[in-house]
Amino acid sequence: MGGSRVQVNKAHKTRFSSKSSRNLHKTSANDRITNAKSERNFAKGARAARVQRNKAIRKQKKDAVLKERRELTGSKSPPRVIVLFGLSAAVDLDSLSDDLSSLLSKQSSGVMSPTIASPEYRTRTTVLKAPRGDLLSCMEMAKVADLLAFVTSASYACEGTDSCYIDSFGDQCLSVFRSLGLPSTVVFIRDLPTELKQRNELKKMCTSTLASEFPEDCKFYPADTKDELHKFLWLFKEQRLKAPHWRTQRPYIMAHKVDAVHDDHSGKSTLLLTGYLRARSLSVNQLVHVSGAGDFQLSKIEILKDPFPLNSKKNEDLMDSDEMHDSEAIGSLAPDPQNQEPLVVENEPDPLAGEQTWPTEAEIAKADEDQKLKKIRRKTLPRGTSEYQAAWIVDDSDKESSDGEYDYDDGMVLDEGGDVQEGNAYLDIDGDGASIKFGDSEDELDNDSVMMEADNLTREKIQDELKELKEKHAADEEYPDEVDAPLDAPARKRFAKYRGLKSFRTSSWDPKESLPQDYARIFQFDNIKRTQKHILAKALEMEQEIRDGCIPVGSYARLHIKGVPSAVASKLSVLGKTIPITACGLFQHESKISVLHFSVKKHEAYDAPIKSKEELIFHVGFRQFVGRPLFSSEFINTDKNKMERFLHAGRFSVASIYAPISFPPLPAIILKRAGEDAPPAVVAFGSLKTIDPDRIILKRAILTGYPQRVSKRKAAVKYMFHNPEDVKWFKPVELYTKCGLRGRIKEPVGTHGAMKCLLNGVLGQSDTVCMNLFKRSYPKWTNHHFPLSDF
Repeated sequence: MGGSRVQVNKAHKTRFSSKSSRNLHKTSANDRITNAKSERNFAKGARAARVQRNKAIRKQKKDAVLKERRELTGSKSPPRVIVLFGLSAAVDLDSLSDDLSSLLSKQSSGVMSPTIASPEYRTRTTVLKAPRGDLLSCMEMAKVADLLAFVTSASYACEGTDSCYIDSFGDQCLSVFRSLGLPSTVVFIRDLPTELKQRNELKKMCTSTLASEFPEDCKFYPADTKDELHKFLWLFKEQRLKAPHWRTQRPYIMAHKVDAVHDDHSGKSTLLLTGYLRARSLSVNQLVHVSGAGDFQLSKIEILKDPFPLNSKKNEDLMDSDEMHDSEAIGSLAPDPQNQEPLVVENEPDPLAGEQTWPTEAEIAKADEDQKLKKIRRKTLPRGTSEYQAAWIVDDSDKESSDGEYDYDDGMVLDEGGDVQEGNAYLDIDGDGASIKFGDSEDELDNDSVMMEADNLTREKIQDELKELKEKHAADEEYPDEVDAPLDAPARKRFAKYRGLKSFRTSSWDPKESLPQDYARIFQFDNIKRTQKHILAKALEMEQEIRDGCIPVGSYARLHIKGVPSAVASKLSVLGKTIPITACGLFQHESKISVLHFSVKKHEAYDAPIKSKEELIFHVGFRQFVGRPLFSSEFINTDKNKMERFLHAGRFSVASIYAPISFPPLPAIILKRAGEDAPPAVVAFGSLKTIDPDRIILKRAILTGYPQRVSKRKAAVKYMFHNPEDVKWFKPVELYTKCGLRGRIKEPVGTHGAMKCLLNGVLGQSDTVCMNLFKRSYPKWTNHHFPLSDF
């Protein structure tokens, strides 16, 4: 063979060869070498980029951890708050608090501040004791706690609870803490025996019993001696603490000192709150919420000298001086009138906004035409009456025609296809996909022979018979919305605001129709999710860029809050000695009133009924406000929701109130005042669901009737109405029975409200005929929106 071509033989096939290797002989040697080099270089470049990217990610994580550790041990971070909570009455918190304070401060003076700077442990700590029996104080302390330390006694055993180391009050508080969101938690075990074997066994038993009550990362520490507490503090200074998500979104200050400057002329005061700023930076142009008092503007922020520095020499100098509580101001910030957030609570409605304009000539002419046609239609004249005679008797005939028993042309409107065809032999009703046909043969029920025996009954007999029937159906909890038509008033007037729905799921209901006057005072967003995303992004940008008028996290500052009522300021000054007073910064629009919806569940320990529109206190994150909620159930496949007259136990319901806007997610604890002097009790818990004034809540009224005479698919029903005019008014509304039949009203019978009904099956004598009527319900407006504003 001539030429310089290199012979390329086909490789031997193996059962592990791939398709590409079998086709390798089709490529020339030069191309194979070129392709191999390029693929090798590409693989090396991709691998190098991957290694470099992973290295950069590891470096970022390492720098973040180092930065967090420096902030925890540095002077720029605020003191860590440890809240000691006793799980039972046998726990002595005073001795434990004294031991911790003595280890941190290394001083023997009798009166010590709850905030201590410890150079030995390189940390600053605030130790708070949760008061026994005061649920409100315990809840406020849990909101600001960085570490929630539960203290139990190994020698204590209580009855009536799931755990032998937790009593009833401890179990109630623990459920509230879980609803708020638990921060980092530890458990201190006290009163362990000195003998080593018994000590280990008892500690192991206590740990296994309480492990299910706390998070998985919760650790248990013996806390009988100072050496054991020393081990805990040594680990605590390096511990990475976690906090609930809602607490990291807003800046807040736990006040160490509460003062007030009163103005006798205006009745307002300037509230002074001094403390460390936490979570995020605060702008002097922001609005702040003071727990229980309301939303206010800032007149000034003073940045003070830190009274608890980690430097030992500075700390000793401050402890020896008398000016420890009156720190020196090193800076001051004043709000910018152009950039300060305005304090807008309610919308100012225009009373002429809904005023109608004067009708046009075409509208007046059309109204006159309709009036003439109405008079002609209602005119009833005897046979042979001339036009001259009719002119003299027109008023009397009109009166007779309008007041007659059977001349009702107008009836109740049935939404979504309520076109009832009278005189038709069959009626098709399409509700939720069901098609029903009713026969109308005269041989089923003789209309002339059916005369109701109720014509001779008096009102007292009707009431007695109704009472007997209601007693038989009192145990039926499946239909809680049953109401009776009044005997002394027409049902068409009693239920004038109600309407019938052919299908609760598919029938339309305009959310802007016939709104109450209170809706003119609230605010609504076009797109709440988009607005919230924009506001949170703006707050994050302000946090990353330290702008003018902002104080950073960890600053010791004094907030000057203006416009606080004098009575509220005095009350806060008294409460500040026992309860931590918290002021948190608000986002844009969060002072405005709207309709808030909460997903709530009744607390297991509360047995009393909770009625809709009853005044309750809502603790939503750091904020507190008063509302009169409207409870409702939620349906997924429809835009309408059914109102609940009471909050039922064992299931979640939606509570809707008029309240200041708060962006979710936020936890909610609902309290109720038992009396003027009695402390409020926890009645429910849940979370903020959404902000939507257009959410439709329908109140259902079920009118019931009972069969008197049945003939196949026709039945004579009584006691649903008490006059024939009401029967004609509600004729378009569909009927149903508790056993699943459906039907309609055909005509009234007699003069006591009985009626003949057509059904799609044979009605049993023990069955009940029902009619659903709906009207839209709204929450009730409160006189005061905040718990302390009524003082």
